[in-house]
Amino acid sequence: MSLQTRVVAILTKPAEEWRTIAAEPATVEGLLRGYAAPLAAIPAVSQFIGYSLVGIGPFRIGIVRGLVSACLGWVFALVGAWIAAVVIEKLAPTFESRGDTAQALKLVVYSTTPVWIAGVLNLVPALTPLGIIAALYAVYLFYLGLPLLMATPADKVIPYMVVSVLVLIIVWVILGSIAAALAGVGAVATF
Repeated sequence: MSLQTRVVAILTKPAEEWRTIAAEPATVEGLLRGYAAPLAAIPAVSQFIGYSLVGIGPFRIGIVRGLVSACLGWVFALVGAWIAAVVIEKLAPTFESRGDTAQALKLVVYSTTPVWIAGVLNLVPALTPLGIIAALYAVYLFYLGLPLLMATPADKVIPYMVVSVLVLIIVWVILGSIAAALAGVGAVATF
């Protein structure tokens, strides 16, 4: 399935698409390289353009610093997705669930799709708060995918989802802070 087809399907008919995704064989490398890497580039490139070229009023990040920030944001988005998947996999038995790292990574990267797509809002920095809508949709996608990908019983879906979403947020905040410190800027979007 093409990247564009998968993105449209997960965003427009997620319940059907999760069943397809659950049945597909996948590898961690394939998911990171073929799906997450191109989508994680959207907020990184948009952030570079928005903060280094467009700016907010007179405020702009220098070209080199903006480029470093964008590259770190992209790399850390991929690292964050993998770390989150490993943690979600390790949490599975606690919630009477099962699945390997590839299944957990499917859950993370496909449910993060709306956030990565909304990364285009970084082109106009004043619009970035609208990304919250995409984040809420991502949580909904995660909720729909969790029982299918991690074989989670119905009564354990909400607790597992809440703990997993908290893990995702913590991982991305920590990695975003590290990336910002390395780039020397106030904030780096890592998703």
